[in-house]
Amino acid sequence: MTLSDWLAHCERLHPATIDLGLERVERVRARLGLAFACPVVTVGGTNGKGSTCAMLEAIAAHAGWRVGVYTSPHLVHFEERCRVGGEIVAADALVPHFEAVEAARGDVSLTYFEFTTLAILRLLSQAALDLAVLEVGLGGRLDAVNVIDADCAVITSIDIDHTAFLGPDRESIGFEKGGILRAGRPAIVSDPLPPQSVVDHATKIGADLWLVGRDFSFSGDRQQWSWQGRSRRYAGLAYPALRGANQLLNAAGVLAAFEALRERLPVTAQAVRNGFATVELPGRFQVVPGQPSIVLDVAHNPHAVATLARNLDQMGFYPHTHAVFGAMQDKDTPAMLATMRPLVDHWHFCDLPIARAATAQALAAQFAALPPAAQGPSANVACHASPRAALAAAVAAADPADRIVVFGSFYTVGGVLEAGLPQRSAPQPD
Repeated sequence: MTLSDWLAHCERLHPATIDLGLERVERVRARLGLAFACPVVTVGGTNGKGSTCAMLEAIAAHAGWRVGVYTSPHLVHFEERCRVGGEIVAADALVPHFEAVEAARGDVSLTYFEFTTLAILRLLSQAALDLAVLEVGLGGRLDAVNVIDADCAVITSIDIDHTAFLGPDRESIGFEKGGILRAGRPAIVSDPLPPQSVVDHATKIGADLWLVGRDFSFSGDRQQWSWQGRSRRYAGLAYPALRGANQLLNAAGVLAAFEALRERLPVTAQAVRNGFATVELPGRFQVVPGQPSIVLDVAHNPHAVATLARNLDQMGFYPHTHAVFGAMQDKDTPAMLATMRPLVDHWHFCDLPIARAATAQALAAQFAALPPAAQGPSANVACHASPRAALAAAVAAADPADRIVVFGSFYTVGGVLEAGLPQRSAPQPD
């Protein structure tokens, strides 16, 4: 069986796409004897997880450590979820680990995410790593990644998302996110206003809680920034290569994690500088050169879209902004649309190739139902059968000096990347 065969097999195994709980996953993990000999960092939160993982990976790699990373979901190819030594693993390298999980599970039913997580964790556990970085999928307490006891946990920003599974407010969601913390081990919280439930849980279990503003802090100007922890500080740092207003918060949490792990995983100041300078992460406020400019961002909840809007507002002047937007039915799409409406002149709504996605027509109806804009002309609206078709229409309609923003879901950004970006003119010199 190929990797594609195994992924199709995983989709048929369990009656529910999401079935939170660790009992089934833990039984199979124990049968596999799955454990890590190297330090493990788990990264949970609502937004900023992917960026945090990428910065942890880049700095540790520049320090000379062999790093393995698990993130989800992927943009185009499943193998993107697993990197070892900075390289995406080959599909064939994953197959033996799918076979091992299948042999170990017996009559235990696993969801697609649980099965694939165990397979990737098994590969990473056998990859002779110096550091494993594991992104939590949904929530934390009951997520499959949480069967691994992390040496350090990082919690990024916490906001309202996946309320059907995690609860209706930040306190409920914070409790679920806090489930990745471990007694006596560093718990890095880079949310500047963390839910009290996170702090209470860390105190209850005796985690070594690091709070931004108390245990570590940062400051910056237009040119550079500085960071201070419990016993270490960095000055004159260049901004991370990842774009966006919230990246300093993510970067500050990353440096706190390295300080907390310094005895087992020391990194030099030069590794920190080089890591921030070279870090890459597709689909996170990724500006693609050319005319018109294209911005790719997987923002898929109101908090992330608000950050996207701030970042777009800081880009400079563009005569018109065209938006390609596709999203899941369970998202607060009216809030996302309302946030972006002042910035967007032309909307291209698109269907997505997944059953739980909202249709382009439904998104257009939600946009039409928004209260009248306080100012500015009405935006143009069109519906398309795919992200690829929506982007092609946006490129055709845009002037060279305009910009196009693609957002709303991993499937939206992945859909345009999978098809390849349309041919555009080269950027003109200033």
